[in-house]
Amino acid sequence: MTEISGPVSSKKGKILFVDDEENILRSLRRLFLDEEVEVFTASSGAQGLEILAREEGVGVIVSDQRMPEMTGVDFLEKSKAVSPSSMRILLTGYADVNAAIDAINRGGAFRYLNKPWNDEELVQTVKSALHTNHLLTENKRLAAIVKQQNAELQKWNTELEGIVQEQTMELQKSYDSLRAVNSKLRGNFKNTIVAFSGLIELRDKRMRTHSRNVAEVSVNVAKQLGLQSEERETIMVAALLHDLGKIGIPDFMLARETEQMNFAEREEYLLHPVRGQAAIARIDELQEAGRIIRAHHENYDGSGFPDGLKRAAIPLGARIIILADYIDKKIRKASAATGFEAVRNEVFLMKRTFFDPNLIPVVLEQAEAFYKKNRHRTDSAEIELLPNDLEEGMEASRDVFSGTGILLLTKGSVLTKPSIMLLKRYYDLDPANQGVFVSVKG
Repeated sequence: MTEISGPVSSKKGKILFVDDEENILRSLRRLFLDEEVEVFTASSGAQGLEILAREEGVGVIVSDQRMPEMTGVDFLEKSKAVSPSSMRILLTGYADVNAAIDAINRGGAFRYLNKPWNDEELVQTVKSALHTNHLLTENKRLAAIVKQQNAELQKWNTELEGIVQEQTMELQKSYDSLRAVNSKLRGNFKNTIVAFSGLIELRDKRMRTHSRNVAEVSVNVAKQLGLQSEERETIMVAALLHDLGKIGIPDFMLARETEQMNFAEREEYLLHPVRGQAAIARIDELQEAGRIIRAHHENYDGSGFPDGLKRAAIPLGARIIILADYIDKKIRKASAATGFEAVRNEVFLMKRTFFDPNLIPVVLEQAEAFYKKNRHRTDSAEIELLPNDLEEGMEASRDVFSGTGILLLTKGSVLTKPSIMLLKRYYDLDPANQGVFVSVKG
């Protein structure tokens, strides 16, 4: 026999009473008429199991111990398989202590109550069991939600990690591509500066490679002084372009020393550092190089031009280039007998007037090393080859110029694949009347 009291509500707690005496079941049902619960009753253990199989969420099971066919302990034990989350309570007589113990051990009983029971105690015990069941059920539900959310979070993390890795790879590819483009642009920019300096030297063929020599010595000095790469690059550009302002000076003036010029000619000549700065003023990256170009004729004692700067007011790069420029010009005029020593003596005579005395030792050291390295080797012979016969690793034994006098390669340069391709291209566009001279070990 099965009865349900009260309207069905998913919010109400569910209680199952099992007893073989109908009057006891009615008494139990009446106790909970005023409670927000849903009551089920069964007159045997078998009926109780049927109800549990049919109804989900029965929170509390209350069973009598002494029933025919199936005792309360047996019923409670079997109910665990059908409704494992239910709280179980056994009603038993005072003499059935063993049954109470079995109910706890085998049936997983929450409590046991003696018959006859105290109504208030029974109601409070059942309500407490319902509350405990609700807490356990809610905890189980929340644990399931957390588990599901953790699984979803793990999935999202995995997917996010994949996305991040993919985006990181894309960013790395973009970075590598930009770096390659930037490197190519910087290389092209440097080659443009070098080519432009070669055009400047076309105005005065006596000074071929002068700017390149000054640039290499100046950069080596900057390295020796511990200057950063950006500062060294600025000095290199300024050294390559330091005579840029001379492009506007007539050829006949370039062939004279300043002492041979008349007043008007000398005034025109003194403007070339300013013109050199002005020529590159529009290029933001060359602003500092322009300052150095403007100051490359300033003397340490303030007697130079165009601004009469002295000592530390002269940019460091300009103080280096002034020395390197003077040494290269003097080396071109020095005899084989006197050589570098004569130049060294002249430089020391002009310390504190023309040159920074603190820079003289390091500039002389780097300049001497540079000119020794580029001196023709007595233990080598040289052969003349056309560009198509050149090989990587060969060393140019002379400066290489195009047919119209553009410097393509300096003496001592080791040939690479790009430099050989450059020579081939120029020999097609602007052919020289001779081949390329390279060193051959004797």
